[in-house]
Amino acid sequence: MAVLAPVLALLYSVPGLCRWLARPYYPLSALLATAFLLVRKVPPLCQGLPSQREDGNPCDFDWREVEILMFLSAIVMMKNRRSITVEQHIGNIFMFSKVANAILFFRLDIRMGLLYLILCIVFLMTCKPPLYMGPEYIKYFSDKTIDEELDRDKRVTWIVEFFANWSSECQSFAPIFADLSLKYNCPGLHFGKVDVGRYTDVSTRSESRPHRYKVSTSPLTKQLPTLILFQGGTETMRRPQIDKKGRAVSWTFSEENVIREFNLNELYQKAKKQSKPREEGPEESTGARPATGHPEGETKKDK
Repeated sequence: MAVLAPVLALLYSVPGLCRWLARPYYPLSALLATAFLLVRKVPPLCQGLPSQREDGNPCDFDWREVEILMFLSAIVMMKNRRSITVEQHIGNIFMFSKVANAILFFRLDIRMGLLYLILCIVFLMTCKPPLYMGPEYIKYFSDKTIDEELDRDKRVTWIVEFFANWSSECQSFAPIFADLSLKYNCPGLHFGKVDVGRYTDVSTRSESRPHRYKVSTSPLTKQLPTLILFQGGTETMRRPQIDKKGRAVSWTFSEENVIREFNLNELYQKAKKQSKPREEGPEESTGARPATGHPEGETKKDK
């Protein structure tokens, strides 16, 4: 059994790995993350490279390169301690590996370092991480529809995620939020999302509704993603909380934390008791987007 369990787990993960490999983002990221390893270890690429080894072997790491790689491993392990999903683990490995590769290439030859830096910039501008496209009961709002929907029925409780597609934290949280919507969505408890990277007016709307959607899109404030609970059309809770300096208090966006902090089990039971039975199906009653559609004629790919 000790041998069978890992084999079964590997076989179970094969379809997911195949889907990852079919997307250009992951293979290209892996290639950039291992670029220095390939250049240093694979003949004839390594032939003629400068080396500080005593034996002068250009196809093996010198002591400083080993030191940098060991430091990279320590940083990745520290960062992955707080990671929740596989995507977060892989994202940390890719990000810090690219930083280490840039340092190693610049140390080897400034021209190789500049070339690698240009490749990373081109990759960042042309190849985006794939968006979550799985099933969910989530309504996507624009800057014009969120106010109307929240005020339409004050009996409905809304949990709204304010996100941006460029944020890796938002992308990692997307499947978790989708899974929560499938488990807890009901006529009295709905889930919504607003792309504040696209609809910037939502996050800066402070005159008419001073404290309602105040979500900063700056990476320095670390407020993305932000979850806000609306009851009776008004905000009653948000995570992460904001300190006096306008920065987000550290909070882990795991499924367990969301269920516990927002009392989802209690909200779900109350919503089912208070809401009247409706004859409409889930798509009509909740305004939720099925797995292949999107309200207002938009798709995730468009967003």
